[in-house]
Amino acid sequence: MRQGKTPLQNCAASLEISRRKMGMNKIVVFVLGPDRPGIIATISRVLFDHGCNLEDVSQTILQGEFLGIFIVSVEAGSSAESLLSALQEQLGPSGLFVHLRSLDNRAYAEAPLSEPFIITTIGPDRPGLVAGITEVLARYNVNITDLKAVPRADQDRLDYIMIYEVNMPPTADYSVLRSALSDRAAELGLDINLQHRRIFEQIHRV
Repeated sequence: MRQGKTPLQNCAASLEISRRKMGMNKIVVFVLGPDRPGIIATISRVLFDHGCNLEDVSQTILQGEFLGIFIVSVEAGSSAESLLSALQEQLGPSGLFVHLRSLDNRAYAEAPLSEPFIITTIGPDRPGLVAGITEVLARYNVNITDLKAVPRADQDRLDYIMIYEVNMPPTADYSVLRSALSDRAAELGLDINLQHRRIFEQIHRV
């Protein structure tokens, strides 16, 4: 039996219909470069000055490098070139790279049904850890939505905890995937755990 859309998907679809009626387009803004205070303040001010509504943002810093992804809605007909020029003028002198891309409005509203899971691996750092785990996930059509590495010092040993946030399609066999991940983790010398995101959050709730 075909599953219906979730409330979140229905809400997203309604929002997209409203945006289209209002003549709104979406743009993804990518910013990458040396980290410093005030980057997000500068970006948000330029977006505001150009009539952009900030809908979603993801930002992180890796070894001193800033990476930000901003999804904004703008009125149809607005100049993306003008926005890009303004961002480059403000951020370029600090060595920051800016890239803009149009976003298909249907992408989020028509996202396939899936279940969120958290995969954690723990073990000593070595080449090929991420490649080994992600190869299994790709084989079972599991989509990675977020990935973090957290170092953990234990006496004279340095382990890395990798946290994969993934979306598992309803066609995936949970026990088969779990077995495949366990086999791969054993080959790589890793401890691995796979939990539904809801259970993971309940266990780690502060």
